[in-house]
Amino acid sequence: MENYQWLNWALLLGSFGILIFIGYLSSRVVKDSDETGFLVAGRSLGPFVGAGTIVATGFSGWGFMGSPGVAYEFGSIEVLGNFFFAPAMVIAVLYFAGFLRRRADELGSCTIPEYVAQLHGGGALLERWVKGVAAAITIVLLLVFLTSQIKAVGLLGASWLGIGLSESALLMISVIILYTMLGGLAAVAWTDTLMVAGMGIGALVMMVQVFTDVSPMEMVERLNAIDPQLLNPTTSAPYGESRGSVFLVLPYAFLFTAVLPYMAVRFLAFKPTVKMHQVAIWVAPMGCLLSLVPIVGLYVRVAHPELAEPDQAMPVYLANFLHPALAGVITLFILFAMKSTANSLLHTVSSAVSHDLRTALFPHSRASGARILWINRIWVAILGFVGFLMMLYAPPFMLSWLGILGSGTLLAVMIGPVFISAFWQGNGYGALAAMFTGLVTSGGFLLFTKVGWVEGPLYGCLASGLTYVLVSKLTSGQRTPRRATA
Repeated sequence: MENYQWLNWALLLGSFGILIFIGYLSSRVVKDSDETGFLVAGRSLGPFVGAGTIVATGFSGWGFMGSPGVAYEFGSIEVLGNFFFAPAMVIAVLYFAGFLRRRADELGSCTIPEYVAQLHGGGALLERWVKGVAAAITIVLLLVFLTSQIKAVGLLGASWLGIGLSESALLMISVIILYTMLGGLAAVAWTDTLMVAGMGIGALVMMVQVFTDVSPMEMVERLNAIDPQLLNPTTSAPYGESRGSVFLVLPYAFLFTAVLPYMAVRFLAFKPTVKMHQVAIWVAPMGCLLSLVPIVGLYVRVAHPELAEPDQAMPVYLANFLHPALAGVITLFILFAMKSTANSLLHTVSSAVSHDLRTALFPHSRASGARILWINRIWVAILGFVGFLMMLYAPPFMLSWLGILGSGTLLAVMIGPVFISAFWQGNGYGALAAMFTGLVTSGGFLLFTKVGWVEGPLYGCLASGLTYVLVSKLTSGQRTPRRATA
């Protein structure tokens, strides 16, 4: 493999050049006089680019590094759980994206915390509280998720390039920072679309190699010989103790796509003329193809059942089962996958600081368009390096678990103010109470109990949703919702 490291470096540096060039081109969308260029790509995304960025962000670092590790450890249950993300994304695009885009456009919202605050109204002070709290929670939880993504990309890059984890992670996050600073969400979306094409090619090549080497029936026989639980589990671990708990991934993945700020902000960025069924037509095949990647974890379990760390399943596969030159190309595509979530998280976190917190704390600031844009860009750099430092000093963790701790808990935080409000609108007090309830409930379950990875966030969603309705009803006399303007 060492003889091919020059090729790996050439591939990496070439891809860096392409990504930075795309960031430069997309910077034209970011106009000094209009912050929407940075925050929501000037509402310019078409069906293909929109679908590409949704799928790339949903099926990224955890899908190519974390998910094979989970399949290695727990078996075929992860293949089924991973598959549910494709139909869930299609349902979210078809039945929720259009509503959220129209409503946010009526309110003039450019981020999800801003949307929550403007939707619930209640006066300037309450709106500022709602926006500030939503932004602060988003920052904390998505930095946790970003930490897992930086470690994932660092681990793979280190083994690929023959350098240390910290050097690899710093190299990768620096390039992500650069092109995200240049073009904001437009750069994120355009680079994601390039990345998802590579991810699809990588998934297809891996499936051809796996099933050329081991037939499906042979894989089943050999997994059964290792441990029958790998194919016929009595529980849905790590998703829950009941055998049916894995089916909870479908509603979880739907809410993941519809509610999480770094996913839902893409709906705000579509052109007003885009029809959501056009987006779904692209999302479905992309998602189904990427759902196959956990099979690699089962294949490695058959070939190398002695791995000390499940998260090494994908690196071991690349090092041992592909020609070094082909492994280099596939590794580049997997790095693309992990970058597609890292850049989305970084853009959302920096937007929460530079736009949401800034306007919540200093509502009467009169900064010019050019100055605001540089504030947006500077915070991308600051928070990118904060995530890198968090990765360096974080205790050992399983990549997928840390990702769910961040994203699953944020899902519980936002479900009432973003999703339930589409059917029954509460007020700002209900939104605040729901966010705190979701944070404590989901975070508590995941950190201090042994409930399944999906069950904890869904319990948090239930508690948060009930709190949203109950507190809104109890304070209904205080409600003065903002009226939308067409």
